Amino acid sequence: MNDKTGFSESTHEDWSRERERLLRQNIQELGLKIEGTYLEGLVKKLWDELEAAGIRMKFKVYLSNEWSCPDGVPVIGVPFYLVDKRLSRIEAEIMEGVEAETEEQILGYLRHEAGHAFNYAYKLYETEEWHELFGPYSRPYREDYTPNPFSRNYVRHIPGWYAQKHPDEDFAESFAVWLDPHSNWREAYKDWGCFKKLLYVEKVVKQLGDKAPLVTGEDYDWSTEEMPYSVEEHYKRTVPGLTEIPAYFDGDLKDIFEADPRGKQKEWQPAAEFIAAHRREIVKDISYWTGLYDVLVKSLINHFAERAKALDLRVDPKKTHAALMDLLAFATTLCMNKIYKGDYVIK
Repeated sequence: MNDKTGFSESTHEDWSRERERLLRQNIQELGLKIEGTYLEGLVKKLWDELEAAGIRMKFKVYLSNEWSCPDGVPVIGVPFYLVDKRLSRIEAEIMEGVEAETEEQILGYLRHEAGHAFNYAYKLYETEEWHELFGPYSRPYREDYTPNPFSRNYVRHIPGWYAQKHPDEDFAESFAVWLDPHSNWREAYKDWGCFKKLLYVEKVVKQLGDKAPLVTGEDYDWSTEEMPYSVEEHYKRTVPGLTEIPAYFDGDLKDIFEADPRGKQKEWQPAAEFIAAHRREIVKDISYWTGLYDVLVKSLINHFAERAKALDLRVDPKKTHAALMDLLAFATTLCMNKIYKGDYVIK
């Protein structure tokens, strides 16, 4: 017997058992490696791009719990789940998507991390010119940074206006755009304030690319990168807690959806299910265009779903597109308030 997704019940049962088995397993005992997977080819492509750009150092790439480049160390960590389709599926189910899924997206993240690695290998972040262009390296990292989506002082690469998060990210993003052979950066950014940052990347690569690095990472303590815990424990550490949302919005939700006090619309889709079905795309779009931390956006959308369920709101099948547009516009407005006014509702 098949359900509406096209998967048989036995297939779902098989996957459920396999999923639980994988969640219980220790990551270090899964035998994961980059060699022999499609990721190995992408790492080789990164090295080819670096060599073509005049950078002789081939940064070591290893499996980590996230995309990373240890502070001050020119090595690149990629998420462990990328080398196993089953683990990537678990990532998508728990995190509602994979941060970099296609080959081009993964290459984009590899270029970004290579930017960090190049910065650390030659200690560019200690130079006065780097500070003047990108800002103080010592500036604290903040997940809830407030970007300016329309600023032309930063390149646009990783979603969420990531170059605006920190000077180190600004350099890494500039490097990634400069390294990408398809970015056409000279034309795309010629009138932007960040153009001088791209020219700086080109200049320092010409100066240092064929020289021995100041830091190689050979003496790095790799024990700090071990993952001696289960896949389930990884997600307990990774999945951020949701923010509490005040119960302001019942009236607005009733304007977007349909109340059914007399039970005449039972055949209509519950609004809570409708919101859940579109949550991933809504969170992704709002987080990208506003720059608000995706956890905060998800908290807001989850709150809408909970309240819609409590209020027994439903969706008129003739108005699903309008309901989605209204919900997206409403949520975006609240998120912009959160960024620039400090709260979802301006009091």
